[in-house]
Amino acid sequence: MNELNNKNSLVSHSKFLSLVLRHNPQRIGLTLDEAGWARTDELLACLQKSSHPMSLAQLQRVVAADSKQRYSFSEDGLRIRANQGHSIQVELGLSAQQPPDVLHHGTATRFLASILEQGLTRQNRHHVHLSDSLDVAATVGRRYGQLAMLVVDARRMHADGYVFYRSDNGVWLTDAVPPRYLKVQA
Repeated sequence: MNELNNKNSLVSHSKFLSLVLRHNPQRIGLTLDEAGWARTDELLACLQKSSHPMSLAQLQRVVAADSKQRYSFSEDGLRIRANQGHSIQVELGLSAQQPPDVLHHGTATRFLASILEQGLTRQNRHHVHLSDSLDVAATVGRRYGQLAMLVVDARRMHADGYVFYRSDNGVWLTDAVPPRYLKVQA
């Protein structure tokens, strides 16, 4: 059986792909352009020399199987990039959009006091990640521990001049969410 048919292997390869396309392309000698795109053939060549070699078909399977749709191929398939979540400098070329009235952010209860005092900050990423789906926000939040759900008054933030973007995979992005726009969901 092909190792990428195994769900654990898919997850492992997806995490490694996230590492190199979002945070550390140099780890495998990969070069990204200013918009975060890598040539697909170059990525595959670099992966062949790494601990996570993949064929084009396997790479396509990892991208297609990613439940969060973290990655996109260009229309011609010659380039690939992460849709958001970068800690390295990239310009995704997203246009400002009007957000829905309410967005959600899932986190762990151990972070709640700090968030309610300081707001949501982008940490080492380019943006704060928000969702218009309670289920998606809850899934993200549970990764970090006991779930705490935050409701973001995106309508008021937008009216107050905060800028929002929506990534290709539907994640809402903004620079920060001050505490006054946050409410803990009961």
